[in-house]
Amino acid sequence: MKNKQNKELIQQYKSASRPLGVFLIRNTKTDRVFLGSGVDLHGTLNRHKYQLSTGQHPNRELQVEWNELGGNNFAFEIVEELQPRHEPTFDAKRELAFMEKMWLERLKPYGERGYNKPKVNRRGTRG
Repeated sequence: MKNKQNKELIQQYKSASRPLGVFLIRNTKTDRVFLGSGVDLHGTLNRHKYQLSTGQHPNRELQVEWNELGGNNFAFEIVEELQPRHEPTFDAKRELAFMEKMWLERLKPYGERGYNKPKVNRRGTRG
């Protein structure tokens, strides 16, 4: 009986739609931000928290400041969230890439303002 309930709960979890979106990790001392996105927004945020707490975050600048200042000086914020649509034409990754690009252009979280690095296109120029 318990095993059947567990299987049902697992199936419900797997079939549940998870919001996709854009998030910030904000250094509350300096106001620098790291902007990111994920197709499972809450799972993505949990992954970043775990990576930072274990010293394994791929963004070295963010990791160094996290280590120096402590996690209590950083805030995790959702800036835009979107529920996936169950339509054949809905492309979650394309929608997410558009949302992230829009927020990068708006916030410009580079250099003194943030931890992101400008993306370089195939021609070797930024954009």
